[in-house]
Amino acid sequence: MTDDHGKVVTLKAPRPCPICGTRSSTKFHPFCSKHCADVDLNRWLKGTYAIPAVEPPDEWDEASQTRPADEDGDG
Repeated sequence: MTDDHGKVVTLKAPRPCPICGTRSSTKFHPFCSKHCADVDLNRWLKGTYAIPAVEPPDEWDEASQTRPADEDGDG
């Protein structure tokens, strides 16, 4: 977005770098430098940022969860 004089107007205030906390730069947004961007990439590749998943037990049966009356043979 530009103002009446052709200057670029920022829409949001710059946020701190999520790795080191210094002011982020537009070139490496949202990071402050290539080093911090590489640190973040390394954390993703190593699995540090993995989202934990809760898996159902092995004996879980989707059909029995949706139709409990069929288990008794009444259906």
